[in-house]
Amino acid sequence: MAKNKTINVKGTEITIFKGNESDFISLTDIARYKDANNMDAIIQNWLRNRNTVELLGFWETMYNPDFKPLEFEGFRKQAGLNSFVLTPKKGIETTNAIGITSKSGRYGGTFAHKDIAFEFASWISIEFKLYIIKEFQRLKDDENDRLKLTWNLHRTLSKINYRIHTDSIKQNIIPENVTKEQANSIYANEADVLNVALFGKTAKQWRDANPGNEGNIRDQATIEQLFVLANIESMNAEFIRMNLSQSERLI
Repeated sequence: MAKNKTINVKGTEITIFKGNESDFISLTDIARYKDANNMDAIIQNWLRNRNTVELLGFWETMYNPDFKPLEFEGFRKQAGLNSFVLTPKKGIETTNAIGITSKSGRYGGTFAHKDIAFEFASWISIEFKLYIIKEFQRLKDDENDRLKLTWNLHRTLSKINYRIHTDSIKQNIIPENVTKEQANSIYANEADVLNVALFGKTAKQWRDANPGNEGNIRDQATIEQLFVLANIESMNAEFIRMNLSQSERLI
C-alpha cells in the first residue's frame, strides 16, 4: 500500500491513502472538522441515515462484484429507525463492503472511497466539501506532474548510451550479409547481456515471471538502475571493440 498523504483543508489535516487502486479519504479527519471530541459518534450518526445507507448500497452494487445485496437489504430496511446502528466493521463483515474501511495504528481511523467521503463531507458542510475537492484535485495534479517528470527522465536515461551500444554491435559483431531478423536477434542477445548483468535475468525470463506487467524489464527499472544501465552500455560498447568474448564482457 502506498504511503499516506495529507491535504490541509481550512486548517484540518485530512489523510489519504491508496487502496485497491483507488484513493480513500479519512472520514475520521473530516469529522474532526465538526467536533474533534466526537468523531466516531458523528460517523455513526451519518451511517444511521437512510440516505447514507442507500448511497452505500448503490455504490457497492456498482463497483463491488463480491457485494452481498441480500444481507445489505436488512440494513436498508432498518435505516432511520431509532434502534438502528451501523458501524463500518459491521457493514464490512456482513456484506463484503469495500467502500468503507477501518485502519488501526497511529494513522488509523475510518476511511472511505473518495466518492463516499465527498458525500460525508457534504453532510458535514457543503462549503467544507468544496474545499476538500479543491485540495484533493490539487494533490492529484501534483502527482500527475511528478509522474510525467519521472516518465520523461526514464526515457532520457534509457537513450543516453543506447546508440553507442548498438553502433558498436553493428560495427563489430553483426556480419555484413545477414537478414534483418538475424540482426535483431543479435541486438536482443547483446541487450540481454546487460539485462543479466543488471537485473539477473533475461528479458524473456522477466516477461515469463511477470505476465501481468506492462512494458518490458527496462520499463520497470528504477532511476538508479537506469543510470547503471547507461554506464554499462558504454562499457559493453568498449569491451566489444576490444574483442572480448560475451562471457568475459558479462563478468
